[in-house]
Amino acid sequence: MFYREAGQFKTSYEADQAIFPIRQDRIFIALLLVAAYAVIPALARVGGADYWLGTIMVPFLIYALAAIGLNILTGYAGQVSLGTGGFMAVGAFAAYKLSTSFPSLDIVSVFLLSGVIAAAVGLLFGFPSLRIKGFYLSVATLASQFFLIWMFNRINWFHNYAASGVISAPPRAIFGTVFITGAEAGAYAKYYFVLTTVALLALAAKNLVRGRVGRAWMAIRDMDVAAEIIGIRPLQTKLLAFAISSFYCGLAGALWAFIYTSSVEALAFDIDTSFQILFMIIIGGLGSILGSFLGAGFIILMPLFLESVPPMIGLNIPVNLSTNLQQIVFGALIVFFLIVEPRGLARLWQIGKEKLRSWPFPY
Repeated sequence: MFYREAGQFKTSYEADQAIFPIRQDRIFIALLLVAAYAVIPALARVGGADYWLGTIMVPFLIYALAAIGLNILTGYAGQVSLGTGGFMAVGAFAAYKLSTSFPSLDIVSVFLLSGVIAAAVGLLFGFPSLRIKGFYLSVATLASQFFLIWMFNRINWFHNYAASGVISAPPRAIFGTVFITGAEAGAYAKYYFVLTTVALLALAAKNLVRGRVGRAWMAIRDMDVAAEIIGIRPLQTKLLAFAISSFYCGLAGALWAFIYTSSVEALAFDIDTSFQILFMIIIGGLGSILGSFLGAGFIILMPLFLESVPPMIGLNIPVNLSTNLQQIVFGALIVFFLIVEPRGLARLWQIGKEKLRSWPFPY
C-alpha cells in the first residue's frame, strides 16, 4: 500500500510527462543518489577504498555506460551490433592521442572529443544498416570489431610507436590538484568523476529515448517499413542511433583506459568485451536504461559471488573451475531470460512495482 499514486494529481502536461511521475519513485532515486554519493564512499573508507571503489564501483559504472550505448542502438533502435568493444577502443586511443598531442587540453574536453571521434567512426560503420539488418548487420558490425582492433595493433602511430603497443594515461586534474588520471589520482576522485559522468549521461539518454528521437528509433525497431510510411526517415534515424551509441561506448572506453586501468592495449577491447556488454543488456533488459545498470551490476557481482560464497560453505573450488562456472551461469541465464522473460531484470522490477500498487488486494 505504500507504493500507490492515490491522491497524486497531475495538473499540467509537464507533470504528466515527468521522468518519475510518482512521488515514491522520486524518493527512491533521491535515496539512491545519496547512497551513491555518500553511503558507498563512507563504507568503502572502512573496507578499503581502492578495492570497493576502484575495483568494483568504477568498472560497474563504466560497463553501465557502455551498456546504455549498446541499448540505445540495439534495444531502442533495433540495430544489432557486435562491435561495442571496437568503438570503446576508438574512444580509448582517441583520448590517448588527444591528451598526448595537446597537453594543455583539459581532461573533460579530451573525454568528450574522444566520444565525438567514436561517434564519427560509428557513423561510418553504420551505413551498412541502411541496406542490411538482423544477422547480416551483426556480421558487419563484427567485421568492424576485428578491423578496429587490428588497426590499433598494427598502426604504431596510435600508441605513439611504443614497442609494447600499450597506452598509458598521462596525469590530468579535473581542477586544481584533484587528479583523476595517472599515478597521483585517488580512488575517491576517480569514483566521483565517473559517477557524475554516468549519472548525467544516463539522464540524457533517458530524456532522449522519451522524446521524438526515441519514438522514431522504436518505430524503426518495431517495423521499419511502416515507420518510413508515416514519415520517419530511416537514413537519419539509424545513423543517429549509431552515432549516439558510439559516443557512449567511446566515452566508456576512454574512462576505462584512463581512469580504471590507467594503461591498456587494444586487445583489452576484443570480441569478448563486445559479447560481455551484449550479455548485460540481454540480462538487464533490452530497451531499458535501468536494465543497463542491472545487467552491468549482475555481470560485475556474479563472479565475486561465485568466488566468495563457495569458500564460506566449505567448498574449495579451483580458480579455473570457478571461471568455467561463471561462463556456464552466464550462458544459462541468457537462455533463461530469452525464453522466460526476454525483457530481462528491468521487466521483473517493473512487474514487482505493479504488484506493489495493488498489494495486499488481489486486483
